[in-house]
Amino acid sequence: MKKIYIIALIGSLFLTGCNSGPSLQKYFVENTENKNFIILDVAPGILNLDKSKLTVEQAQALASFEKINVLAFKLDSTNVAQYDIEKTKVKEILKDKKYQQLMKFGSGKTGASVSFVGDEKHIDEFVLFAYDKENGFGVVRILGKDMNPNGIMTMMSVLKSSNIDMAQLKPLQQLLK
Repeated sequence: MKKIYIIALIGSLFLTGCNSGPSLQKYFVENTENKNFIILDVAPGILNLDKSKLTVEQAQALASFEKINVLAFKLDSTNVAQYDIEKTKVKEILKDKKYQQLMKFGSGKTGASVSFVGDEKHIDEFVLFAYDKENGFGVVRILGKDMNPNGIMTMMSVLKSSNIDMAQLKPLQQLLK
């Protein structure tokens, strides 16, 4: 009897501990095979940086960055209804309290938002969501460990001096055609 009780307790803890709600990660995975989407994972190696030339602050910012996930929905005349459905799904996911919105701007046809997961000093994920009624929408997840806004600004300065490996970005060229 004790074994059954322990198994039931462990099982209920496991089930309640799993987040069964929608998340951007699940959304990306669910749409991997969808022909309307382009999904791309970008590793820090794309930057082709000479790490010996980085300042301590730049090296720390780079060390906090793990990868970027990009999901883009290319709008065309055959998928307008699907665009509206998918855009609404992303907006609903971003309403979850774990996504803290930093800014939002736009009009009815175009818009963008920047959100993050974590707290101001220990950010695990930045999310950029942008949409345009003529082209589609994109979601960019910048994943890391203990990122912070100052580190992100430092990373932006590092990006200016990087020699980006364009071969990793080839799938996005389809979107721009």
